[in-house]
Amino acid sequence: MSLRKLSLSELNRLSNEEFRAAEKFPVTVILDDIRSQNNTGSVFRTCDAFRVETLFLCGITAIPPHREIHKTALGAEDSVSWKYFDSATEAILEVKKSGFIVLALEHTTNSLPIQNYNIPEGSKIALVFGNEVLGVSEEALKLADSCLEIPQFGTKHSINVSVAVGVTLWEILKKLNKI
Repeated sequence: MSLRKLSLSELNRLSNEEFRAAEKFPVTVILDDIRSQNNTGSVFRTCDAFRVETLFLCGITAIPPHREIHKTALGAEDSVSWKYFDSATEAILEVKKSGFIVLALEHTTNSLPIQNYNIPEGSKIALVFGNEVLGVSEEALKLADSCLEIPQFGTKHSINVSVAVGVTLWEILKKLNKI
């Protein structure tokens, strides 16, 4: 078997205009006090890859334009729809008004392994990801409909937030029968 990399023209990438016009998956990502602009940029890029509806940036999470966000977003901050909120609780209350199920990614006494969570058909999902050290805020957890966790088998029991967003979006879109 002979392999070769595909050229950029063979990837059929959408332009920013085509991306904005394309149908989005019914998922919103909420970042609760993310301190690293590089993580925020990586989340923009992942949200672009998974064509999420909206990215909500909350609290101390930096907003574009920002050099460090751009460094890892590689322009995805121009394609992904985003909005800033003073707190994750404000963002959660907004998505709840629109009928979203709110799922926080956090280790709690009642969190479910992500692969065991069943999503009702036709649901719109909001995923809340927390600060790199403190996790999802207590106030945001109180508003979540459920808490999910990514099973881990090492010593740390934590994954970089931008990696967690990618793993979670993949699993949620599979459950929504979108991939």
